[in-house]
Amino acid sequence: MVDETLKRYRESIDNIDAALVFMLAERFKITQAVGEHKATHDLPPADPGREERQIARLRQLATDAHLDPDFTEKFLRFIIDEVIRHHERLREG
Repeated sequence: MVDETLKRYRESIDNIDAALVFMLAERFKITQAVGEHKATHDLPPADPGREERQIARLRQLATDAHLDPDFTEKFLRFIIDEVIRHHERLREG
């Protein structure tokens, strides 16, 4: 017998996961455009000051949302590192 409550929870989790994937895809479309702009204008692929401001801002949002700010920072740093890798590749090539 299938637990209907568990099934509904899992369906909601699946919907949230799908939304996260689409949001990340949209974010990477924008950061790709940023990377192309930076490469065209000979700007550095990373902006450590902005990264630190973003991390501080999102840590506060996480705290406000009752989400672990350390987890949030790790997640954001992972994304930032991937974006920087993309930007470096654009500069190389």
